[in-house]
Amino acid sequence: MKAIILKDFGGVENLVPAEIPVPTIATDEVLVKLKAISINPVDVKTRSGKGVAGLIKDESPIILGWDISGEITEVGADVTGFKPGDEVFAMIDFPKTGKAYAEYVKAKANELALKPAGVSHEEAAAATLAALTAWQAFHTNAPVKPGDRVLIHAASGGVGHYAVQIAKHLGAYVIATSSAANRDFVLGLGADEHIDYKAQPFETATGNIDFVLDTIGGEYIDRSLQVMKKGGTIISIVSGMNETVTPKANALGINGHNTRVKPNAENMATIAGLLQKGIIKSHVSKVFPFEQMADAHLQLESGRTVGKVVLVFQ
Repeated sequence: MKAIILKDFGGVENLVPAEIPVPTIATDEVLVKLKAISINPVDVKTRSGKGVAGLIKDESPIILGWDISGEITEVGADVTGFKPGDEVFAMIDFPKTGKAYAEYVKAKANELALKPAGVSHEEAAAATLAALTAWQAFHTNAPVKPGDRVLIHAASGGVGHYAVQIAKHLGAYVIATSSAANRDFVLGLGADEHIDYKAQPFETATGNIDFVLDTIGGEYIDRSLQVMKKGGTIISIVSGMNETVTPKANALGINGHNTRVKPNAENMATIAGLLQKGIIKSHVSKVFPFEQMADAHLQLESGRTVGKVVLVFQ
């Protein structure tokens, strides 16, 4: 099968095509012929030697990728609930290597959900790591409640655009930051207020915040804490997990947590339901052929992507 391997950490020139064997599945796994995959900032960071590179550096070959949508072609002997021909989507095996940069992947049945019939493979592949991240951030440490004032940074990005939609579904009042160019997009997702982070410091434009979803890290943690209520919650999802959000927040009477998304079939089934009902929608701004993985990485690395980047198999 066709695959793209990472021959070394560094630039996109290290993403090289290869022919490798189709995976052999274990008894609790299924084999999926992929129709579409999506990529995230963690793909770019890991490729460059950051992100989760430290966890996978000893693998050979290294095949990146976690976000999949496709059709099951084989099921393991212990698998129930799935059969060949089922269309499924998931984030697989994160933060280990999901090996989704390939025509076929093996996946644990307990990480998969059935793809809604009315949702395309491109839209489904997009709504995996990013949508799971947003869902888990709002439910894991301190659930968002109806009426909460929720501040979402980088609201036009992959995680951010799902976060706005999910927070509104949960009944929150959503304040979203992005550039002015993406104001209408963010408000169209359901945000109640938009802050152009280039025009003014967000901490001068809002306050009395119950919950912050921080997708940026660094000084954004300190600045976000300035606008929060005591007893509020800030969740930082920046990969690397080295931000000091917890002690900084706790010193101010605020709950602070780092979080890393985890594969979860039950959460994926919830996301499937939200997609099917139109409660959340994937915004796919760029679609590339699988062979143009380097171009997809460069697009995401530009920092100007609205929503998600997806690659398709032809």
